[in-house]
Amino acid sequence: QVQLVESGGGLVQAGGSLRLSCAASGRTFRDYGVAWFRQAPGKEREFVASVTPSGGITSYAQSVKGRFTISRDNAKSTVSLQMNKLKPEDTAIYYCNQGNDWGQGTQVTVSS
Repeated sequence: QVQLVESGGGLVQAGGSLRLSCAASGRTFRDYGVAWFRQAPGKEREFVASVTPSGGITSYAQSVKGRFTISRDNAKSTVSLQMNKLKPEDTAIYYCNQGNDWGQGTQVTVSS
């Protein structure tokens, strides 16, 4: 089991940027892939981005491709999500995920 704690959410205007971070503790972080998901009000949780254990391969939802960048630092047991050119439709609670473990989420609100 791993404990995941997200940070970095907030309120930003459309076109702006935010950087989310997820700090992990517990099992060996570097052995598992990590993903970000998000859930907007009234909608189901959806995949945003993922990164492999080594950090060498990343995947993105089509809606964020070219705007968001996921990265990890295995030495610090952290994963980040750099979000640029934010849109109002990016407003959601963003969750860090590794295996069956989830963080508590961090709110991102993009105003138009």
